Amino acid sequence: LTRPSNVLGGRAMRIAYNEDTLEGFLDEAINVSPETPVLIDKFLEGAAEVDVDAISDGHHVVIGGIMEHIEYAGVHSGDSACVTPPHTLSETVKGAIRDQTKRIASELSVKGLLNIQFAIKDETVYVLEVNPRASRTVPFISKATGVPLAALAAKVMMGCSLKDLGFTEEKTVKHFSVKESVLPFSRFAGVDITLGPEMKSTGEVMGIDSSFGVAFIKSQFAAGQDLPKEGNVFVSVKDSDKPFVVDIAKVLVKLGYNVIATKGTYETLKNEDISCERVNKIGEGPNDILERILGGEIHLVINTPSGPKSQMDVRPIMSGAVMRGIPCITTLQGAKAAVHGLKFLKTDDLQVKCIQDWVDQDIKPLVKTS
Repeated sequence: LTRPSNVLGGRAMRIAYNEDTLEGFLDEAINVSPETPVLIDKFLEGAAEVDVDAISDGHHVVIGGIMEHIEYAGVHSGDSACVTPPHTLSETVKGAIRDQTKRIASELSVKGLLNIQFAIKDETVYVLEVNPRASRTVPFISKATGVPLAALAAKVMMGCSLKDLGFTEEKTVKHFSVKESVLPFSRFAGVDITLGPEMKSTGEVMGIDSSFGVAFIKSQFAAGQDLPKEGNVFVSVKDSDKPFVVDIAKVLVKLGYNVIATKGTYETLKNEDISCERVNKIGEGPNDILERILGGEIHLVINTPSGPKSQMDVRPIMSGAVMRGIPCITTLQGAKAAVHGLKFLKTDDLQVKCIQDWVDQDIKPLVKTS
């Protein structure tokens, strides 16, 4: 990942998949701004990302909320969906995250809000970045827990202690809250909709329910992703995702969806005796995947491209789908979450309940702010 820090008045971020791509980015950076340094980061591939919001009064640190990203580390935190409380992290990992958050806040003598982003790979917790300030996730956590973190932080910064404010321990809840990003792709024909290190979202929405799958589905509907209750699902994933897409496809077939896949994914699924239909890639023959999307035959797209060539090939497919209101999922983790919710959609209808009912029944008494 190359990150010229001052290109065209901002920061440009690119993903390099090989040395040739890296050299091209470096040449571009030098031509645009020869005096600007370039930072090169290496991805922790397949790592989970976690956001933590906490508040400290200089003596005591209390966790406001732990949010597990649904997409892998490497997708900008502003674009990644996340869920609180975390639904796949082990108790050991969550304990390490809480411990490191409190130690870092104490060492930095933070008075107010603190946001830390972690990556978890093979049960090892890595610190990605520490921000001694409020983050964009504070309003989400406050709504999810009923704790007014911003109001408390303002009072702490004016000299109040957390004990005086009645906020001395992390609040636990019995429901799941999912934050999803609102992406403006339907407004821009031909744009690359693949999620990566550069933030593309223009807003956020939230879904709440007693189960993770239903909370996720609610967040998708709120973000304009109307997941279908039936129809054709196009599945095409990168090689590293092929072993893991098998279980997703099995559930889709069991739920009554028709799975349609391009050659590589099709062969993987057929080897596992999963019923699916093969479709041609763009330019490989008549009635290819783009024609079927434009013809309204596809109702959900699950595609995880890899490398620059793959992303160029998939751009017209994803653009065509977005412009026709077909929901698109570009990460395996997002597909897994969607399948959780689709199980519910096939058997029941979504229930509406006001946010006060969720937080008031889980958190009594509410935190004092006066």
